[in-house]
Order: sequence, then structure tokens, then C-alpha cells
Amino acid sequence: MLDPADPFEVVILALASVVVTLAMPGPSLAAVASAALNRGRLAALHVAAGISAGVFMWTILVACGFGVLLQTAPVLLGTMKVLGGSYFLWLTLKSLRAVLRQEQVAFDHFHHGAKAWVCFRHGALVVLTNPAAALMWAAIATFLFGSGLTAWQVAGLSPVFSIAAFMVYGFYGILFSMRAAVAANQRIWCVTEVVFAGVFGVIGVSLILSGISDMKGL
Repeated sequence: MLDPADPFEVVILALASVVVTLAMPGPSLAAVASAALNRGRLAALHVAAGISAGVFMWTILVACGFGVLLQTAPVLLGTMKVLGGSYFLWLTLKSLRAVLRQEQVAFDHFHHGAKAWVCFRHGALVVLTNPAAALMWAAIATFLFGSGLTAWQVAGLSPVFSIAAFMVYGFYGILFSMRAAVAANQRIWCVTEVVFAGVFGVIGVSLILSGISDMKGL
């Protein structure tokens, strides 16, 4: 355990852990990449903003003790896994339907895309319905509380973590919306859409099965 008198060191270590974890491949990265390749830079940044808002909410929730509740209540975690898995399966079906109907959008590098609110909501839901994200924030909260920070101090870090999330996924949004990446995607659009569908499908099925298993074990 770190010295409770040195909260700066605690925050820096927690922030570094959060940034590394956020940068790793996962549902949030897939959501941003899909938006960037198919809808454009602004759409990807709106998704990143939604993810950032989701991170803000998770920080507040774990500061209020939701992380502990999640770890001690298998039925709650199991239910969350089923609900989250259902959302990811819905994303899978949506992508596959677009492929079957050949609903590729006409791409505009900066301005095309779904409504800002739709993209923002999608990003937030990807984070808020992902049990892995919940457990990650529970682990971060355990570290922060164990290092002497109070609930108010943990809650006060929510803007810091939220901004970090936007910077990470905003970077990915800009990267995947570059003209070379977009041009390549336009040539193999069906393939990339099926890949995204497969990623969300695997996540969805595994979450639902894990959730059902958790609830059966009660």
C-alpha cells in the first residue's frame, strides 16, 4: 500500500493504469474504429465523447460503492452480463443486416455520419453495458481507496479519467478516419463490417453465457 500522504503518486499510477487499459483492444475501440471507418471523423469523436461520459459515470458509481456491490452480488453482475451481452448481440445483428442489405453509407471524410446524439449514446452504452469495464473500475477504485483516498477524492477524479478516455479514443478516431484507412475500408467494406459484427457477437455470446452461469451458481 502506498503512503496515504502522497495522493499525487496514487493518482499518477491510477491514471497510467487507466490509460494503458483504455488503449488496449476491446469493444470501445471497435466502436470508435467502426464509426471512423464508416461514418467519418466527427462521428468517431462523438462516439469517443460518449465513451468519455461513460467513464465519468463509472468513476462516480465506484466512488459511491457500486464496485463493491458488484463484486459481492453475483446476481447483479450476472444480470449486467446478460444485458450487456444482449446489447452487443444487437450491434452484431445491426452490422450483419447492413451487409446483407448492402447499406454502405456514402462517406464524407469530415461531415457525414449519424446524428451526434446517436453516436454519443452508442459510445456511452458500449462502456456502461460492459461488465469488464465495471470490474476494471472496481479494481481501480479498490486501489485508490486502499491507498488512502476518500470517496469524495475518487469522485473528484472522474473528470481526469473522462478526459483521458476522450484523448485515447479521440486519437483512435482520428487515426482510423485518415484517408488511407477509409479508402482501404471502402474497398473491403463488407469484410470489415463482418469483422466488427464478429467481435461484438463473440463478446455478446460470451457475456450472456457467463451471466447465466453466474446466476445458476447462486
